[in-house]
Amino acid sequence: MSFESVKALVGDDLQEVDRVIRQRLASDVVLINQVAEYIIGAGGKRLRPLVVVVVARACGAKDLRHAEAAAIIEFIHTATLLHDDVVDGSKLRRGRDTANEIWGSEASVLVGDYVYSRSFEMMVALGSMRIMEVMASATNRIAEGEVLQLMNTHDPDTTEERYFDVIYRKTAKLFEAGAQIAAIMANASPALEAAMARYGKHLGIAFQLVDDVLDYRSDRAELGKNLGDDLAEGKPTLPLIYALRHANESQRAIIRRSIEQGSIEALAEITAAIESTGGLAYTARLARREADLAIEALAPLPESPYKQALRELANFAVDRTH
Repeated sequence: MSFESVKALVGDDLQEVDRVIRQRLASDVVLINQVAEYIIGAGGKRLRPLVVVVVARACGAKDLRHAEAAAIIEFIHTATLLHDDVVDGSKLRRGRDTANEIWGSEASVLVGDYVYSRSFEMMVALGSMRIMEVMASATNRIAEGEVLQLMNTHDPDTTEERYFDVIYRKTAKLFEAGAQIAAIMANASPALEAAMARYGKHLGIAFQLVDDVLDYRSDRAELGKNLGDDLAEGKPTLPLIYALRHANESQRAIIRRSIEQGSIEALAEITAAIESTGGLAYTARLARREADLAIEALAPLPESPYKQALRELANFAVDRTH
């Protein structure tokens, strides 16, 4: 199964998700429509809503109600992108100018707030206190992750433990919540719900680990952003943290200075140091381990094309080049 065949398997579901997204985004405020449509229309992998619909089907969902849950997850993700790009001062996202580059930071933050609050209106409409509990907790953890990442910025002494705490909260938590609410909407047992949450958690960690590898291995055309953007923002991701532990004194000095200053002037030397110390290979190995844990979490599911699709999504998370 390929990534495209997974999307084809749930093609009708994804069409419904797209319809819900566009319907729920509608506002009589023109600027909201312009910015929101620009972000949603940028495409991207839509991996998070895809996980929601495939988990729902794997757990036995018979209707399309889970499309609302998938749209909620995409809305929260979109809101965090709008806010992140302002915080990071990013100019490029998915190969296009960021919303803040076009409309300014004020519009991006405020439209992000609109998309975020709209997602909670949609949660209320689902009429499930359990889903509200899961999503309220998840969004709180995501906000904590953003703040923790800010605290780690420009700090070359950030530990691997602190790094994993950030990526779990900031990235993996939304994958975890999406898979969990999909199981809830499919009326899965508590044990299966917990298993799907574990799947989402490990999938999300694997996805972020690979993102951090690609920041030093990919290129602008593939990645949709500039190579070394994380370093330019002073973010000590795992390849850098590992290299700092294993590099020679000269390399460590360059890496530390670059993190502290948020500079990519020495990007070529730093990339070489990461490669020579095995930082990218180490990060990739941990990503593969997380993907394997995600696949193991699928054990309680009965065999079906949807279960196979979930395996494929875990493999895609680590095998992708963008």
